Amino acid sequence: MDKLIRERINANLKRLRLNRMQEVLDPILDRADKESTSYLDVFDKLLTEEICDKEDRRYQAIIKQSGIPFQKTIDEYDFSFQPELDKRVVMNLFDLEFMRKKENVFFLGPPGVGKTHLAVALALKAAQMSQSIHCTTMFDLMKRLKSDNAVRKKGRCRGYYRSSLVIVDEVGYMPISRRDAHLFFQFVCFRYEKRSTIITSNKSFSQWEELFGDSVIATAILDRLLHHSRVINIKGDSYRMNERHQGKDKPRTKAELKLLNHRAFKA
Repeated sequence: MDKLIRERINANLKRLRLNRMQEVLDPILDRADKESTSYLDVFDKLLTEEICDKEDRRYQAIIKQSGIPFQKTIDEYDFSFQPELDKRVVMNLFDLEFMRKKENVFFLGPPGVGKTHLAVALALKAAQMSQSIHCTTMFDLMKRLKSDNAVRKKGRCRGYYRSSLVIVDEVGYMPISRRDAHLFFQFVCFRYEKRSTIITSNKSFSQWEELFGDSVIATAILDRLLHHSRVINIKGDSYRMNERHQGKDKPRTKAELKLLNHRAFKA
């Protein structure tokens, strides 16, 4: 291709802020000259490079703003360690149909069974689809809700209200006062049938009355969260306790792991 034409194309790509196309233009054109590639094929490759770059940038921006604690995909989840967990039920969540239906997802189980891992993996899939995500613990969420309430701001523009998918992790690890329970109820009501929320908890639903200190408010919260929801119960051993003892000469049996999990849970 004529040098002047290449320079003009580069200048126009720069003006249009098509940065990735500008970066790969010369190597793609040089290869096309050697292989006698058609102009349509060259154009297709340039557009593909630009689209992939923009999607990656969008994904990284979503992750950066999400508050996500780590990045782990579903491929990294060891289903063989949790044989009682129905893999098909979990994998069905990754079509993100629950988000289109504005459903909620619960991951329930003792510490260390991978509840947060599964929640994060779903959030990463949503981010790949350019959906806004926000990840928080129950402790941090309550601090923010109380702070907004103290200054009489509803915070309705914040990520934990507006994001397409919100993860509320570690529900049940700290008691909630009756007054604070009403703040959480307002949060749940705002998102009800509008956006999806993922809850991870070590408490069964029958224990939520004790958690929130009020049977009426606990019932009202669960009524809205469970109305459109999918519940995944994970009854298994702790990955962390297993990894902690992997270096031992004698491998841990299932019975030993369950005992260790029980002791950790009681602590």
